[in-house]
Amino acid sequence: MRVATVVRGSFGRVRRRPGGVLLAAALAVTVLGGVLVGVPAAIAAQPTVGSEPYLVGRGIADVTGEAADAGMLGYADVSQNTAGIAMRLRARTFVIVDRVSGKRILHSTVDTGLMFQSVHDEVLRQLATRYPHLFTDENVMLTATHTHSGPGGDAGHGLYNVTTLGFRPKTFDALVNGIVASAVHAQDDLQPAQLSLSRSELNNASVNRSKPAFDQDPAADKAHYPDAVDPSSTTLQVTRNGKVDGVINWFPVHGTSMSTSNHLISPDNKGYAAYQWEREVKGDDYLSPDDPSFISAFAQSNSGDMSPNLDLQPAAGEQQFTNTKLIGGRMSAAAQSQVSGPAESLAGGLDVRMTYVDVSKVAVGPEFTGDGKTHNTCTPQLGAAFAAGSTEDGGGGVSLFKEGQYGGNPLPHVISQAIYALDPATADCQGPKDLLLPVGYVPGAVQTTLPVQLVRIGDFYLVGLPTEVTIVSGLRLRQAVAKSLGVSIDNILVQGYTNAYAHYLTTPEEYDTQNYEGASTMFGRWELPAFEQTVAGLGAAMKAGTPVISGSPQPDLMGKQFLSPTGQVLFDTTAVGFGTVLTQPAPSYSPGARVSAVFSGANPNNNLRNGGTFLAVERRDGGGWTRVADDGDWSTRFNYAHDGLTGSVITITWDIPPEATPGVYRITYSGDAKDLFGTLTPFTGASRTFTVN
Repeated sequence: MRVATVVRGSFGRVRRRPGGVLLAAALAVTVLGGVLVGVPAAIAAQPTVGSEPYLVGRGIADVTGEAADAGMLGYADVSQNTAGIAMRLRARTFVIVDRVSGKRILHSTVDTGLMFQSVHDEVLRQLATRYPHLFTDENVMLTATHTHSGPGGDAGHGLYNVTTLGFRPKTFDALVNGIVASAVHAQDDLQPAQLSLSRSELNNASVNRSKPAFDQDPAADKAHYPDAVDPSSTTLQVTRNGKVDGVINWFPVHGTSMSTSNHLISPDNKGYAAYQWEREVKGDDYLSPDDPSFISAFAQSNSGDMSPNLDLQPAAGEQQFTNTKLIGGRMSAAAQSQVSGPAESLAGGLDVRMTYVDVSKVAVGPEFTGDGKTHNTCTPQLGAAFAAGSTEDGGGGVSLFKEGQYGGNPLPHVISQAIYALDPATADCQGPKDLLLPVGYVPGAVQTTLPVQLVRIGDFYLVGLPTEVTIVSGLRLRQAVAKSLGVSIDNILVQGYTNAYAHYLTTPEEYDTQNYEGASTMFGRWELPAFEQTVAGLGAAMKAGTPVISGSPQPDLMGKQFLSPTGQVLFDTTAVGFGTVLTQPAPSYSPGARVSAVFSGANPNNNLRNGGTFLAVERRDGGGWTRVADDGDWSTRFNYAHDGLTGSVITITWDIPPEATPGVYRITYSGDAKDLFGTLTPFTGASRTFTVN
């Protein structure tokens, strides 16, 4: 018998394809009799759907981009370029499948500054070649941890490549390939699973960096956050074979523990939280093909006004690393405590609604504007306070501009008032913003048609937005979804930095103060109500079981980006030999000390060594050597510096952990040298041995 099976792999765009007989060793390709799309038939047919209603797979992969002379993304500081690696960046991906319906969701938390649709679309293109019809723009959620210490130049819209001095193909490819690799690992890792949700409060890991704006919100909203922070720590737990072997945690705090003075690639506090649990607690080895046995992703939620700098001062020097470990450690500890505490089991399948919205052309109804009138969003513009930056997090901005209305520079105010007098529609939309950068009028500068996503995992709902959402904005979005679905607001989270990027999202009241976040709310005063209206519509469609008009993304502009001229390697030279040790470690050290070795090296951009390492700390083990740390570890730092025009000096440090095993150690450095003809030659150098007593 042949069956015409309706497959909603994209949960809205219906595709039809014939079913057929399934061989036991073949992958199932239809939803038929409980056999699931893209799942080995032997697993899908297991009779434990009631106790384990999901299949879940986990994957992790390296996404570290160029470690030399690449502009970092986040602080918009053209002088902040990569000069080595503090810790490698990673993508952590979970694939969740409902064993009854066959619907699936891919959720990836990526150590990167921002998630651009250019990356999202290329990931989908590559996944489509491996898994036709399984993963679409509707059931894939790619979200950024928002570290400000990763290489940029991976955007498909020009504004975000300005401070990185252009597009960087190597960094883009490293990011995309790593996300895809983690997704493939997750798909291959599918096993029957239970999902549960746990919650707690974390009150000493964030502070409101825009308190004057928050103070303008209504008392009813502020009552939800008496300390002006959102302390909610929410953890989705994956239990397989009777043990928790994966989690996704959401907590709102900026990835700005590392300041603009930092030049080493770092996943910041979110990445440290994941590392601490995976590596230090669980003992997993990122370079081992058998690990990790446990994956912990630390995702963002409504963190637009949440800073990790508890004294509202950007860190400097070693304090940056101290703060990264402090805030990351607290996030990790909160999530770990939830795993040992009460949790709510999830059941009821999966569902997704997603749409592309031209946010520059939304008519927002009276139900959402709050004043009984219809208002319109408009062409995106950035305000004068955008140039002031967020000084609390290290974005010092331009000294001619200050946060707040009419702050620091009268010229934008005078020009804006003239524009508003001539154009009442722009005044209603953008006022009282002092207009500075009309980015929406520059072709290809920013994205205006944006993806908005609503995902249901059992009784848990996740709103995916491409913006940096303040905590009260997140509250109102959750309220809109809760009302449309008829569910508790406690079961809904807003996840920013998802699938694309469009700057900040503030409440209209916060917008009026024109702090940095309000000036960066590009589509004007009614942008949040427009998103509230959109997510309420998605919720209503999900409740009714009806599809939505998904719309279409904006055209791909990747081929039109200017290539960055920095960090391009012509060839490498050395006077003493690649890998030669220029400065040796001391003969012996005690735990807690810092070991240092300096090598004559090559440009690390020649070979990013994704999935590998530039360095290894090794302990003598019988007649061989055992690696105890690499450039993915917190204890090491890989520093790059120029030596003339074509030479490189590599400084490697290792902070000896207190629990280090006494013995004989060495530091090795591996690189790839490029000759005049572009040929790469790998090499390795090793320091002399030293003892740890």
